[in-house]
Amino acid sequence: MAVLEGAVFAILLTCLLFIIRLYIVVKTGPNYKPGAKGPVAVLVVAGSGGHTTEILRLMESLSAAYTPRHYVIADTDRMSEEKICTFESSKHLDSESQFTICRIPRSREVHQSWASSVLSTLDALRYSLPLVFRLRPDMVLCNGPGTCVPLCVAGLLLGILGLKKVLLVYVESICRVQTLSLTGKILYPLSDYFFVQWSSLRDKYPKSIFLGRIV
Repeated sequence: MAVLEGAVFAILLTCLLFIIRLYIVVKTGPNYKPGAKGPVAVLVVAGSGGHTTEILRLMESLSAAYTPRHYVIADTDRMSEEKICTFESSKHLDSESQFTICRIPRSREVHQSWASSVLSTLDALRYSLPLVFRLRPDMVLCNGPGTCVPLCVAGLLLGILGLKKVLLVYVESICRVQTLSLTGKILYPLSDYFFVQWSSLRDKYPKSIFLGRIV
């Protein structure tokens, strides 16, 4: 009985410490300035179709200091890789482009059931953890595809374990006018910077940052 009580106490204590550490990592994020000491390694999550188009428009506004750039796409995405390569070759004509493209399983396919989405997201997390721990980016930039959830969780875990603070920057799609996407709702409390492109969303979500249309 004493052994069981000790085990329960250890589990509860571990959970409490984990929650406290998560709170500290999330709350101190905006104070972290990754570009103050040199280049910023950025992990860019590209979803298929419109998500990729929007994220590449965001990338156009970033300076050359954001390097290397690690793009992550779903393993079933057949179009984003070509778009990324075209973008990189056109943006960095006078310098050697430092970027990589990695693939992980998609968290959720279109019309996939919610129950099976949990399993596919856990499978994506299994690939995201070693990828993020190997790349150790300074920042994760994403704009809504479900694939970004396990990658952001992996980035948070780096900070929770004290290995490296990873800045989570989320930009909600311009298509979301009145409500956040499911991914946005999940990452809203966890992101260091959460951008929306409509004032109606800024009014509903006080933590969000409204700068008008940015894509």
